[in-house]
This record gives sequence, C-alpha cells and structure tokens, in this order.
Amino acid sequence: MAVSDECKIKFRELKAKRSYRFIVFKIDQQQIVVETLGGPNQSYDDFTSSLPSNECRYAVYDFEFITAENCQKSKIFFIAWSPEISKVRMKMVYASSKDSFKRELDGIQFELQATDPSEMSLDIVKGRAI
Repeated sequence: MAVSDECKIKFRELKAKRSYRFIVFKIDQQQIVVETLGGPNQSYDDFTSSLPSNECRYAVYDFEFITAENCQKSKIFFIAWSPEISKVRMKMVYASSKDSFKRELDGIQFELQATDPSEMSLDIVKGRAI
C-alpha cells in the first residue's frame, strides 16, 4: 500500500510543530491519504466525531496531559479504527496495511485498536499515557 507524501509531512508537523491535534487517514485507490486535520485547539470529542461510524480509518492523536509531578507532557497515539459494521473487505485491507503504515510514522508512542467508540474512550487513552 502506497503512503502519500502528505501523510508523512503532516505527521512530522504534528510531531515537531504541534500544528495539529489529530490527523485522520483513509485508504483511497490503493494509497493512504490524509482525510482530516484537526487544529491544535480541537478536543478529543472533535477527534472521535471525525471518524466515520461505518468505515475503517487510521488516525494519530496528540494527547496532552499533566503528570503527577505537575509537568506538561504529550504522547502520540496511533488508532486503528475498524467499526464492526464496516465491510469485511475494508477491515482486511486496513488490517493488512497497518503495520507498514505505522513504520512510516516515526514517533508513535502508543497504539489502540478500536471497533467501538468505548474502546478508545478518553479514560482509556489517559490510562495508557500516564
């Protein structure tokens, strides 16, 4: 599966410049492309609502939090979104290209697989990050 240069460029901007809070990627005609860019002030709810309820997507989310020592930190999550009601073929294509796509995005600290919004709730993300 080919990865568009825009995917890598936007991810580097998220990682280095904090230009975005999240990026949603989709597979379009045998290529992974950027679908949605979430601005730096957008919330986790904005992010989850940008994912389609019936189609698979990849996403990265820059999660900011305060540690017990009162330090500001951030961790980049990779989320493989694969709703149960999406088509079997789509699930297979996304599952088979996930690892090679993740390798293109250097700097991911956590990965979540979700088939339902409850599997990537903010509490789960916080629990993994802290």
